[in-house]
Amino acid sequence: MTGSNLLSRSLVWDNHAAMPFRPHDQSFLPQLSRHKEAGFDVVMLNIGFGTQTIEEHIRLIANFRQWISVHGDQYVLIDTVADIERARSTGRLAVGFNIEGANAIDDQPSLVQLYYDLGVRWMLLAYNRNSRAAGGCQDEDCGFTAFGKQVVDEMERVGMVLCLSHTGERSVREMLDYARNPVIFSHSNPRGAAAHPRNISDEMMLACARTGGVVGINGIGIFLGDNDISSANFVRHIDYAVSLIGPQHVSLALDYAFDRAEVDAYVKKMAHTFPAGFGYDQGIGMLPPEQLPEIVDLLLARGYADADVQAILGGNLLRIARQVWKPTRQTV
Repeated sequence: MTGSNLLSRSLVWDNHAAMPFRPHDQSFLPQLSRHKEAGFDVVMLNIGFGTQTIEEHIRLIANFRQWISVHGDQYVLIDTVADIERARSTGRLAVGFNIEGANAIDDQPSLVQLYYDLGVRWMLLAYNRNSRAAGGCQDEDCGFTAFGKQVVDEMERVGMVLCLSHTGERSVREMLDYARNPVIFSHSNPRGAAAHPRNISDEMMLACARTGGVVGINGIGIFLGDNDISSANFVRHIDYAVSLIGPQHVSLALDYAFDRAEVDAYVKKMAHTFPAGFGYDQGIGMLPPEQLPEIVDLLLARGYADADVQAILGGNLLRIARQVWKPTRQTV
């Protein structure tokens, strides 16, 4: 089957993308059409990360939800798994949300339910630096805390997927031992394919797969290696992950930020979060959604079976959604 034919027959899911973190700015949101035009059916937008406050998270998700609702002829807000197929069958893009870091809930685990009701379907608990809940991958990892366990308990109760990206290895091990549901590294590349502290070890990838989870390959150049965002380099990371944990445990999460100027300004401002020597100051390359067709062609050229490509493109994340997500209070 050709790449274009396979794309048209497959559910395609980008598990992590970023619009500007400005609650009164909707000017970039029309660019979501780039995902649909490239062949994606589902995209998860980040509503906050790091040290951003509860108010900042709520304001941003309100902004996104309002715009998407107004443009319901092109987009569907995800509440249930059925919404994904409804969007795909009607030629629309399904949109959900994610959170990077426990600062979104501060000291109040009950906020997990609110975020879930608003469409947040995965959350990680430490963004590079230590948080109240867990240790970060670019900090002296403090470990998975008692508060973090309360948060995970609440996430599992409501149906939110636990993500381990940006998290320190000690905390990851402890969270893997504690979690009862499949977990994900939503956007973490193999350290064996490119040495970077944001990338993850073979041990962590194997442990994630044992939970039934998936590792999402991201398109950030410094994590792919040599700031190379070519489709061939991206597929090299997919190959590494598939060889180690199998195609049923690999997915896509491009981590593409639509406002490049905002990213550059934030990295400069928050230099303590992005330490020198890790490549953050070199102008970070980001693989755009438009490279999806070329990525599929390269996978097929390497001999990947159609079913395995379809699993990587979206089938694996759909499986986890069916297994973990629960009805919101609106749909009970």
